[in-house]
Amino acid sequence: MRRYLLVTVLGAAVAAAVVWSAQAQLRGHGGPVRAIAISPDGKHAVSGSFDSSAIYWSLARDIAEQVLRFHDSAVNAVAIARDGRIVTGGEDARIAVWQPGAQSPANILQGHTAPIVSLSISPDGRTLASASWDRTARLWPLPAAGFWGSLFGSGGTARVLEGHQQNVNGVAFTPDGKAVVTAGYDLTVRIWPLSGGAPAIVTLPTPLNAVAVASDGEIVAGAADGRVFFLSPQGELLAEVSASEAPIIAIATSPDGALVAAAGIRGSVAVIERRARKLARTLVGPGLPVWSAAFLPDSRTLVTGGTDRLVRRWNAATGEHIGSVATAEIDDPLAAYKGDRGAEVFRACIACHTLRPDQGQRAGPTLHNIFGRRIASLPGYDFSPALRKMSIIWTPETVAKLFEIGPMAYTPGTKMPEQKIGSAEDRAALVKFLERATK
Repeated sequence: MRRYLLVTVLGAAVAAAVVWSAQAQLRGHGGPVRAIAISPDGKHAVSGSFDSSAIYWSLARDIAEQVLRFHDSAVNAVAIARDGRIVTGGEDARIAVWQPGAQSPANILQGHTAPIVSLSISPDGRTLASASWDRTARLWPLPAAGFWGSLFGSGGTARVLEGHQQNVNGVAFTPDGKAVVTAGYDLTVRIWPLSGGAPAIVTLPTPLNAVAVASDGEIVAGAADGRVFFLSPQGELLAEVSASEAPIIAIATSPDGALVAAAGIRGSVAVIERRARKLARTLVGPGLPVWSAAFLPDSRTLVTGGTDRLVRRWNAATGEHIGSVATAEIDDPLAAYKGDRGAEVFRACIACHTLRPDQGQRAGPTLHNIFGRRIASLPGYDFSPALRKMSIIWTPETVAKLFEIGPMAYTPGTKMPEQKIGSAEDRAALVKFLERATK
């Protein structure tokens, strides 16, 4: 499922210094945006990507304040606590808890044995729920900031929720904090009381990919056949809406409970009027598929992330895209190289790399003056330890070799997603383009 068309060197960057105009789209990821969460005050967002990073964004300034690098592979789930802590869950089955501005996680939670795909924080901020493809969900103690370092260090134990017969794809707390809801590919929604005891189990007619809980406790589940199911807080099936002809892979409810956003694998987002059980509109734009969705506190602004590597904003009430849609004519840094084969090969890299010094760093380092430079030596960028130990000098030959045999073989230990360029002609075109464009 994951196809990375990316040329990047991944490290633990302290921030991505890319500024965009007000309400423009947020750029910085080098792979599809897999997960999005909004801070309770609506001032920040965190996004997780198939590029193995998470980015902490200022929504007021449209700037990436911090790039979080820890996971060995895709960041599938993210959450923001009321005290500002950031939580990331990865395909590597690990959970990282971060303090804003920190260069590395304050705590690492381990216990799952398969990718983590969903996270939720309880209303009181004391419990973290995680869902995994190991067929379990887990409840982790999340003490208040200031105490949690020592408490986690002494061994906070997760409560394991077992019973699903297939991947657990979604998890969400009820608004009263008394239960947590899980949805699985085994066709079931399960409502687990936090006080203990057996869950209430509801079996639906199709596998489930996502779940959310509205402000009044109603449960909303997104299904593999494109339907959205509505259940009472006790699990009674109330209604269903056909939202798409393709699988629903992300669900979000607006804070006021009026709207449901159901994101699909074919790149559209269905906006449903929840109380009327009516499909109000469909948002269509770049991002096939749309992997993630979240509402801002105003209950009108919807944020989505998709395969186009952008975090996009929409007016959910009107269906209008907020900010300019990126086009080659307006927003293409390679527009001046139209028709250049090497530039087209490089196109997959522009989300994370700049070519000129005045464009600054992104999720990856600038490539300005790359030739003749020793690997991992660029000032101002925090490269991974594995790269710092190498003595490679970037030349046309070494760059070509990198993409001939792949980063994993040429630079062992790198977090760079594996990408090879099989065509010798394409490798030569890329090198010639970089020789011209990075001087």
